[in-house]
Amino acid sequence: MEDFTAIIRGLDWSVPARLLLSVLPALICITLHELAHGYVAWKLGDDTAKRAGRRTLNPIKHIDILGLVMLVAFGFGWAKPVPVNMRNFKNPKEGMAVTAAAGPMANLFVSIIFLFIYGLTLIPLGRAGYVGYCVSEMLITTAYLSLTLAVFNIIPIPPLDGSKVLYSVISDQAYRKLMYYERYGMIALFVLVLVTNRLPFDPLSYAAGWVFDKLIWVAQLGLDLARVFI
Repeated sequence: MEDFTAIIRGLDWSVPARLLLSVLPALICITLHELAHGYVAWKLGDDTAKRAGRRTLNPIKHIDILGLVMLVAFGFGWAKPVPVNMRNFKNPKEGMAVTAAAGPMANLFVSIIFLFIYGLTLIPLGRAGYVGYCVSEMLITTAYLSLTLAVFNIIPIPPLDGSKVLYSVISDQAYRKLMYYERYGMIALFVLVLVTNRLPFDPLSYAAGWVFDKLIWVAQLGLDLARVFI
């Protein structure tokens, strides 16, 4: 038993720890994003996502492998789209726009919550050694990834949410033309992420970073509140 304990203590846990710090935040972000779509669609009268088992907190139901890899590796990615039947909405255009916007809005809310928790727990976690550091890093990584997911999804390229919101303000004919190119959307997104990450000026990262900087006050609020009680 002592030999086994010595072996465990001698293992390098930094690699699995880094992997966990990358993958777990990504799973949290995409799961809550897709859950928001499914829940709002259900509230508006469409139970397609519910019947497909997509109104769930089970991340496996929402994973798109390529999108997850892109999110972990580059900070921008996507999940498997939640099925929505807009004909079930009382107002199809409006219902589709609200359902689509629910994902990015949920990610923005998640980012704010995790920033607040990060600030609130920064002092006690700072005293907890390596474990505390890992938890703190996971909190701030989740906040940032959630925000990048929100920013990325408002781009009006099918099948991203921005294209569905755009549907509510353009003609049916124009939207049909837009959706015609949806089959090429995933290729376009893959190229977009790869190209922008190699540019001297990355517009996606800049946009996400700009919004993130504007929300740092939430973490400061949590930290100030923690100092009152510590």
